[in-house]
Amino acid sequence: MTKPALDLFNERLPHKPYFSDDLHFGVRIAGKERAILAKYIQFNQPHAMFWLGFDVDRLGAAIDWSDRNAPAPTLTITNPENGHAHLLYALKTSIRTAPDGKMKPLKYAAAVENALRKKLDADVGYSGLICKNPNHGYWKIAVWQPELYTLDWLADSLDLNAANDKEIVADYGLGRNCTLFDKTRKWAYRAIRQGWPEYEQWLQACYERSSAYNLQFAMPLDESEVFGVARSIAKWTSKNFSESDFIKYVVNTHISSIQSKRGKKSKGGGRKLNVNSESQKKPWIEIGISRSTYYRKKNDGKNNQV
Repeated sequence: MTKPALDLFNERLPHKPYFSDDLHFGVRIAGKERAILAKYIQFNQPHAMFWLGFDVDRLGAAIDWSDRNAPAPTLTITNPENGHAHLLYALKTSIRTAPDGKMKPLKYAAAVENALRKKLDADVGYSGLICKNPNHGYWKIAVWQPELYTLDWLADSLDLNAANDKEIVADYGLGRNCTLFDKTRKWAYRAIRQGWPEYEQWLQACYERSSAYNLQFAMPLDESEVFGVARSIAKWTSKNFSESDFIKYVVNTHISSIQSKRGKKSKGGGRKLNVNSESQKKPWIEIGISRSTYYRKKNDGKNNQV
């Protein structure tokens, strides 16, 4: 039973994995043929996660998942000296972590990963980059579940109530991808209004911001992933946000009838204040343009109406 699992492990390795024979000296990168001989190896590809991996640092780690009512790992790789182990769950369909992947399934995968980590009481500081290499003769290998998992199958035995956005560990596994994307896009929605920069300048700004967020992680994402997130957000905001469209939006949402209703609702129908006038709201400040430019564009829009 071990050979099919090892064949699957090796088949899914990156073409040039990170590897190490001694973690005290860090990791290096090389072709699969060299890396597969090392004691530790990168087991997921840069933009595709075929395995959910967990680091369990306690005696009996390779077997006590059963006592915790956790799903059986595909593969356990155990240190024979202290009983600590890496637990790997093989996925039938890989999770795409590239920025062009959809965020909703990525968040679901992060929720499953986080709930399973809690169930196993695995190390929250584990980066998930490398694991004990099951091809290396030093480790003790065991195969527990030969069938490939779907996320739904794993979720059936987990409590996903603790796996919402607030509970997902921002600095763990897939949580980093979700966090970096969400923080950068929320910043971008406002920042692009400040001067409406040209695309190349805007891409550089998005990259610098996402890089700054990435450095807040204990184990930052790869540079290519950070740039990919920045490029994805820069492209989308450049395509969907423009100065003219935003001015139209502000003008349309600041007409007196809408503002009057908002004022009455916020004041409970009490004493009316002139909070709806444009001089009070100052929408040109929110847009990031001058007062004269705002009124000029607004008047141009009125003059163009039939």
